[in-house]
Amino acid sequence: MKKTISILLAAVMVLTCALALASCGGKKPAEETQKLIVGFDAEFPPFGFVAEDGTYDGFDLAMAKELCKRLGWEFEAVAIDWNSKDAELSSGNINCIWNGFTYTGREDQYTWSDPYVDNSIVLVVKADSGITSLADLAGKSVMAQAGSSAVDAIDANEEFKNSLKEVVQLPDYNTGFMDLDSGSVDAVAADLGVATFNISSKDGAYVILDEPLSTEQYAVGFLLGNTELRDAVNAELLKMAEDGTMMSIAQNYVDEGLVLESLCLVK
Repeated sequence: MKKTISILLAAVMVLTCALALASCGGKKPAEETQKLIVGFDAEFPPFGFVAEDGTYDGFDLAMAKELCKRLGWEFEAVAIDWNSKDAELSSGNINCIWNGFTYTGREDQYTWSDPYVDNSIVLVVKADSGITSLADLAGKSVMAQAGSSAVDAIDANEEFKNSLKEVVQLPDYNTGFMDLDSGSVDAVAADLGVATFNISSKDGAYVILDEPLSTEQYAVGFLLGNTELRDAVNAELLKMAEDGTMMSIAQNYVDEGLVLESLCLVK
């Protein structure tokens, strides 16, 4: 009898412990919510910039934020030194680069979404400079952001690069356009959207040369091999292009220089 009671008590204790574990320490942890950590250049309007109220803004950030909302993900925007973007991505400080990031010529360096913007690298000069073509920049100083696709475009055009006096690489375009104002450089090589934004308030004092230095496309870049995150982002990006969300967001950034006709995913 005592043996039977002992067995029953042991069984009750085991069952009690099992129930306690199920309700407390033994509960299976819930899956963590996916977090999209977007690396961007805070001085690259219309794709990324600091708004008047001090918050981060831009077409690409607005797209990323909406995508996370639709997927139930967390969203974080991290302003980075554009020249250090690879280190930020490989270290895990960010898990994607979404900020007017040039896909063309870098196809094998990252895992990419579908391209969503057609872009040109253009030259901005003073309207009264007498410079009307790339050939007129022979012997002149041209500024481009360090680590940017504008630098790549200049390097790829050896004849044009060799004709220049110098290529001045600076950390951001705000400084570059101030140098253009002061006459320290003769032209600024930049993405079309950046160029359009920076001359929009200049009352015709600056012009974009008709002849682009190169043409390219933008896409979202992920660490090479990270196809799982890319696939999830890309699928939703395509939906946003198809259901009108991308165009709706883009219209909010026309005044910052976004060219609606450049949206190559929008049908």
